[in-house]
Amino acid sequence: MILEMKNIRKHFDGLGVIEDISMNVDSGEVVSIIGPSGSGKSTLLRCATFLETIDGGEIYYMDERAAYTGPDGKAVYVPNKDMRRFRSYCGLVFQQFNLFPHYNILKNLTDAPMIVQHRSREEAEATAMELLGKMGIADKAKAYPYQLSGGQQQRVAIARALAMNPKILFFDEPTSALDPELTGEVLKVIRQLAEEKMTMVVVTHEMPFAKAVSNRVIFMDGGVIVEQGDPLEVFDNPREERTKQFLRVFER
Repeated sequence: MILEMKNIRKHFDGLGVIEDISMNVDSGEVVSIIGPSGSGKSTLLRCATFLETIDGGEIYYMDERAAYTGPDGKAVYVPNKDMRRFRSYCGLVFQQFNLFPHYNILKNLTDAPMIVQHRSREEAEATAMELLGKMGIADKAKAYPYQLSGGQQQRVAIARALAMNPKILFFDEPTSALDPELTGEVLKVIRQLAEEKMTMVVVTHEMPFAKAVSNRVIFMDGGVIVEQGDPLEVFDNPREERTKQFLRVFER
């Protein structure tokens, strides 16, 4: 198992954003998380990737515990030297690309592998060019982010995450900032990664994509998992009334 989260809780200013969520992701699995805005989906991803600290629960990567609830009821994380290893297991692709605007595309992809993983420039650049080729944008290596379309920037962001060779890749609404044509470009890349058995967790509002590509779909609302299961079951025969209400909006 790549990831296991048990009884995760997260509050902001006393407001419960995530309440007692447990989930796991196996190697090669694609899990899509759907739900209305404000349901806690993005916060769950940020907790999984250690960008937010949990208030309670346990997080395991590769069957090793990274965080747990201590005797005082507060979250305890492994020491920084161990946390670096846990962080290396996961990559995150953001809504807004988050590329470094003052770096060209090649440098955006090679900086972290060279600095964090101590790879040689030759190795880092070879990996970067291979990934850019896979994304169909090898000719943009010397360009800067502002010179690329939104779809191209998001493909660079995916390549940058893959350059670190993560065990699992998280996507936080990767197409929400894109128009429909560019959305198709990015979804095609994620489909390709799914076919290659890349382990992924995708927060998305693209329901046909989630239904077609996922091994499992999780529906969240109000900081809890309302329903989860096989995509065909969740989309075609949802059990919970709240799931039915949510999906009816996309049928119009």
